[in-house]
Amino acid sequence: MESPCILVCVIDPQTKYCFGCGRTGDEIASWTSYTPELRREIMDGLPARLETVVRKPRRETKRRRMAHERQGD
Repeated sequence: MESPCILVCVIDPQTKYCFGCGRTGDEIASWTSYTPELRREIMDGLPARLETVVRKPRRETKRRRMAHERQGD
């Protein structure tokens, strides 16, 4: 079954679209019950949806911070 999932399953609180694929929570939950035609129709609109998702900057992890500190020494 064709799916746009990229295993980044977090919903943007503003747009209600998944940060990874652009689907809504309801679409994700119902995906396997959709016809191939409906899945394709939704997938065709996902690039435009993803343009509206507000992406937060990645948080610096402790490991990355420590690596930056070592490089600065």
